[in-house]
Amino acid sequence: MKQARWIEQGNILTFHVTANRFLRGMVRALTGTLIDVGEGKISVGDFKDILLARDRKRAGAAAPAGGLFLVSVKYPEDIIKQ
Repeated sequence: MKQARWIEQGNILTFHVTANRFLRGMVRALTGTLIDVGEGKISVGDFKDILLARDRKRAGAAAPAGGLFLVSVKYPEDIIKQ
């Protein structure tokens, strides 16, 4: 993961993730676990421990898929034939 950030626009929060690859359900699990942090169910330290453990079972419930969408895909220039 290269970047993950929340953007607040009025009363709407949007979660943006940039990575060089994605695993099935990764963004939904990440978002659901961050929501748990925001609701005080787990601490920021707990979140860090979950990431470092690399154990999906420790993460929170996956956020619903509704509203999730892919904005863009960028490929390294060296793999695109002209």
